[in-house]
Amino acid sequence: MERRHLLRAAVLGGASAALGGTLWRGAAYAAPAQPGTGPYGPLGSPDANGIRLPAGFTSRVIARSGQRVGSTSYTWHNAPDGGACYADGTGWIYVSNSEINPSGGASAVRFSSTGAITGAYRILSGTRQNCAGGKTPWNTWLSCEEVSLGYVYETDPWGTNAAVQRAAMGRFKHEAAAADPVRGVIYLTEDETNGRFYRFVPTTWGNLSSGRLQVMVAGSATSGSFTWADIPDPDGSPTATRSQVSGSKSFNGGEGCHYANDTVWFTTKGDNRVWQLNLLDDTYELAYDDSLVNGTAPLTGVDNITGASSGDLFVAEDGGTMEICVITPDDVVASFLRIDGQSASEITGPAFSPDGTRLYFSSQRGTNGSSSGGITYEVTGPFRS
Repeated sequence: MERRHLLRAAVLGGASAALGGTLWRGAAYAAPAQPGTGPYGPLGSPDANGIRLPAGFTSRVIARSGQRVGSTSYTWHNAPDGGACYADGTGWIYVSNSEINPSGGASAVRFSSTGAITGAYRILSGTRQNCAGGKTPWNTWLSCEEVSLGYVYETDPWGTNAAVQRAAMGRFKHEAAAADPVRGVIYLTEDETNGRFYRFVPTTWGNLSSGRLQVMVAGSATSGSFTWADIPDPDGSPTATRSQVSGSKSFNGGEGCHYANDTVWFTTKGDNRVWQLNLLDDTYELAYDDSLVNGTAPLTGVDNITGASSGDLFVAEDGGTMEICVITPDDVVASFLRIDGQSASEITGPAFSPDGTRLYFSSQRGTNGSSSGGITYEVTGPFRS
């Protein structure tokens, strides 16, 4: 499925701040969006879980920090963050990081073919502030430490094999990872105000024990061409990886990262942007820029990002109005859901079930605004295919 390029500049006047707006590309303006014309329509009143959803969608609570998951004996972790789903026979597994320091780590919930919770367990322990990460094509979970000189840990969603520290992927303030099976690389974001965008080129695809860490090299503009350069010293000491290559491009607070169809998207929270790398011609551009939309777009506080089979991008907010917003292939930016009464939290870990009918995510600090208040949700409904 081919995805068209997204935005270059501003939401048009007259678009509904709550419901969506249309972006323009180049000098040609698209028609302004009207209220309710987002792909899923307007948000309804808060449901029993405090979530505003479009018509036809429902939510349920999957887990709460400090409480047992369903009828299992497993206690869910604090500060749930990045996550992903994995097919498990006729069912599936959702994995979730824990962004606390010390301890951190990650857990998993197993579901039957009907969506019933059949198990929950730990898959990573003894790490620090595991924020986002990424799924590999060989069905492991890359859990990333968001601390200075942090590591990437490769974990088993089934909890059978021990987690492995992948030092060759560099030591820095890791955020998210996204696998590109076409080029055989893993893209990595860095959560620093002057962070960089990296890729790891393993010696053998499917084995992350060795390889080259590279950094994106480009000018200071918001669009142009780019190249990759090797990081001389991936362990980041004494010189941080982001400072080792002259001409490497600085990004203000790298967050979520998603790959599909020869394109990689990643978010930067410091300037509320979604970036798009076009890998067929090695160019980059903005897919969304909050600083240019004059406060009329629903999406602020960009963070974790995932994609649907429809080509839609789903972007979770850290701040803003506690929404997950959708960016469509035809350039509409709209609210998909909103959590009421949790303004001291952030939305994390959006991921679709393998069949694309269920969306999992967390409110990291829930209603009490602390890491012990995390809530993990599932939303079911007529997602676009």
